[in-house]
Amino acid sequence: MRAAWRGLPAKRHSVGWEPGLMVPAADGSPLITDHYFPRSQGDFPTLLVRSPYGRGLPWSPQYGLLFAEQGFHVVLQSCRGTGGSGGAFDLWRNEAADGRATVSWLREQRWFNGKLGTVGPSYLGYVQWALASDPPPELKAMVVQVGLHDPYSLFHAEGALRLENALAVGVGMTYQHQGTATFLKATLRLQRRLRDVTAAWPLRGAYVPALGSELPWLDAVMAHPDAEDAYWRGASLAESAERLRVPTALMTGWHDALVDQTLEQYARLRRGGCETALLVGPWTHTSALQQGWPEVFAESLTWLRTHLDAEPSGLRPTAVRVHISGEDTWRDLEDWPPTAVGTSWYAIAGESLTTQAPADSAPVATFRYDPGDPTPSLGGPLLSRTAGPRDNAALEARDDVLTFTGPPLTEPMDVLGPVYARLTISTDTGHADVFSRLCDVDPQGRSVNICDGFVPLRTVEQAPSQMTVPMSSTAHRFPVGHRIRWQISGGAHPRYARNPGTGESPVDATVFTPVRITLHAPSALILPSSSEEA
Repeated sequence: MRAAWRGLPAKRHSVGWEPGLMVPAADGSPLITDHYFPRSQGDFPTLLVRSPYGRGLPWSPQYGLLFAEQGFHVVLQSCRGTGGSGGAFDLWRNEAADGRATVSWLREQRWFNGKLGTVGPSYLGYVQWALASDPPPELKAMVVQVGLHDPYSLFHAEGALRLENALAVGVGMTYQHQGTATFLKATLRLQRRLRDVTAAWPLRGAYVPALGSELPWLDAVMAHPDAEDAYWRGASLAESAERLRVPTALMTGWHDALVDQTLEQYARLRRGGCETALLVGPWTHTSALQQGWPEVFAESLTWLRTHLDAEPSGLRPTAVRVHISGEDTWRDLEDWPPTAVGTSWYAIAGESLTTQAPADSAPVATFRYDPGDPTPSLGGPLLSRTAGPRDNAALEARDDVLTFTGPPLTEPMDVLGPVYARLTISTDTGHADVFSRLCDVDPQGRSVNICDGFVPLRTVEQAPSQMTVPMSSTAHRFPVGHRIRWQISGGAHPRYARNPGTGESPVDATVFTPVRITLHAPSALILPSSSEEA
């Protein structure tokens, strides 16, 4: 595993291993746990890593071995109902109690010195926030990598189903803890059958041939699109961050499916006065732990050593480090987002963008969205390997995609912070979605996605309505000669379930009605121009 990356710190200790330990859960169910430890004399802190994805690859080498080599006891545990642990896995509901039960077990271990840290990505971040909802006194540091705190927002966008995410999580939760070969086979099966699953009428239950069985928790997730539904009560752990006093480092990528959750975690921690640090790289959800692992591991190790070992380790002087796409550099910032001025770029007839506000509210452009031939998704913040920046030429050539492009820039323009779109929209059915994307067009005409957003739209038929589409955040430089492009469409399938155009649930719909969507002036793309210098 060490040979897979350049730049990892030198090994400090040889590592021992105690596999298959039985830790009693809150209700007594056995939680299967592996213990990695330095084979050296000394007093070492402990890292708790709780996972529903098994304890083999990549968790064993990437977390057990690498961190134990650096002088930590690592407790790698399978969540209940996974990896041989007892009980039944129930998305998010047992993690706080089972985490506390594991800490109680740690207190009885002769090698536990009372200094505890947590580390891990994705759902392994969620279990950290669960423990932090009522943190034990031993918890001295957390490292949340591409981590989750709100399951609802992973699966839904203001009521619209994030279909591709739901299927990817279904495969991961069902098969990854069964071993690499089983997980790979299941992933390939989903890829082969993805088109059939996502094009099914109705959508409910269509995943079964691709995932191999019915998943009651996935059915429940898809059946509850309303964030206020009692089903989601207690799922979000956002408020934990505002009460937390445990130093917490956060890491994500600009094309991570959970980047917005990480940025929210950072804002809440800062608002609550908690010591925190933020690293945002040029990564997706998966590449952060692959190509980005040397930076992610180094940042994690520095944070944990500082707060668990009190070892002088050179924490950076600023709270934030972000990668600037477009110039491929890193920038240290005092905070996120940096002080910025929002610049409005208005869509006008002729597929142009201008900073001059239009004088009237005339229609700018119109297009027809057909759920029978839904606008496809391309790249962006996904859980899958298809995430990230892509050439948007084929997508932008479709009749159901509007593009508005600014003039070639005569000086570089930095965009650092949250991006928004404010649109004036009308439809002929009253039921539609809006997908809004920022792209960078180079001098050769190649259009590459930077960030985007999606909002379900409910309008009075024919009457223009104003709406705001949050388009996530970015740190991007548009070089001289490049152009800003604003892309607007009625969907991004199968990233989001297609809107049937009838008001019926996308999960149950069997009838689809095309919708005509008209963009009116004023409609603007708002880009934050940073006043903080590199």
